[in-house]
Amino acid sequence: MHNLPRSNPGFAEKPGLFVTLNALKLDASLVGRVLIMARGFNTVANRELTFAQALREALTEEMTRDPNIILMGEDIGHYGGVFRVTEGLLAKFGPQRVKDTPISESAFVSMGVGMAMTGKRPVVELMFMDFALVCADSIFNQAAKMRSMSGGKVQVPLVIRAQQGGGRGNGAQHSQSFETLFTHIPGIKVVIPATPYDAKGLLKSALRQNNPVMFIEHKLLYPTKGMVPEEEYTIPLGQADVKRPGADLTIVSYSRQLLFALQAAEMLEKEHGVSAEVIDLRCTVPMDIDTVIASLKKTHRLLVTHEAHAACGVGAEVAMRVMERAFDELDAPIARVAGLDLPIPVARSLEEEVLPQPRHIVEAAVELMQGRVKAR
Repeated sequence: MHNLPRSNPGFAEKPGLFVTLNALKLDASLVGRVLIMARGFNTVANRELTFAQALREALTEEMTRDPNIILMGEDIGHYGGVFRVTEGLLAKFGPQRVKDTPISESAFVSMGVGMAMTGKRPVVELMFMDFALVCADSIFNQAAKMRSMSGGKVQVPLVIRAQQGGGRGNGAQHSQSFETLFTHIPGIKVVIPATPYDAKGLLKSALRQNNPVMFIEHKLLYPTKGMVPEEEYTIPLGQADVKRPGADLTIVSYSRQLLFALQAAEMLEKEHGVSAEVIDLRCTVPMDIDTVIASLKKTHRLLVTHEAHAACGVGAEVAMRVMERAFDELDAPIARVAGLDLPIPVARSLEEEVLPQPRHIVEAAVELMQGRVKAR
């Protein structure tokens, strides 16, 4: 039921509601908590959950609702998952529905594709997104194409949960962000939430799809907290959300970088008097450009930021779609703040230079307000 707020309670479309980031620093070892403040929103019982707890709750509710949902992945059963998202689910649903697999991504993702084609609704967990390349054929050439190649006779209701992103000093082979790869391949929906509220609502929607969904979770979001309703709700895929209203500049982001964008927006307001509107894409497929353009018609300046490498990234796609549809609304070039096109280092000092930080967003925004775009 989606007659609950379309977005997280406390965001721009509800009069008198607002969102703030608390004082905790969003650094490589600790992501600050997102605190949702709601005034006058007393009709739904809310409680604070971590990102990981919200995901677990979504899985629990949907597995209870639909006996065809089966979980598979490395260490997701007895150990509860490397990030503890599936903790307790083996005891609740048993080994027939929560399956530990060998360390062979190509094997268990392929098994998931076959199960989806024959009536089950598998949720396959990749411990690290980096190893999606090991099973790329199963995802790109099988799951993504079967419905089209069969003329709609074969459905593939498969959800792949994958953890990605840097900030933990894990090095080049365990820190990458691959949302662009999946965005490029037709036939896959790509979901990439930033808050516990969105994570739960979007995962529940993903689990009800009859098409493959790549559900991407940033590793450093799991301990972040936010308000989540106790009542049933879902969030439609492909619907962006205004996380912070503003008048001078539109900032588009998603996943952990969305928290950095919110922090940068606060800094811009306090230090430079710039009112930045922050939009969370939430999905890259389907991509909601209408919400971006509606904001641009108000601010006339656009900055896109994501952690993934800049080259051919989602930021470039957003910029091009805006250029095609709303060029006349722009009063300045579109700015992009993204990861440098380098392998991600282990050393924190180097990693924080390769991956975009709030200060990089602020610097780019100040330049943009002066009509200039400066590459990082």
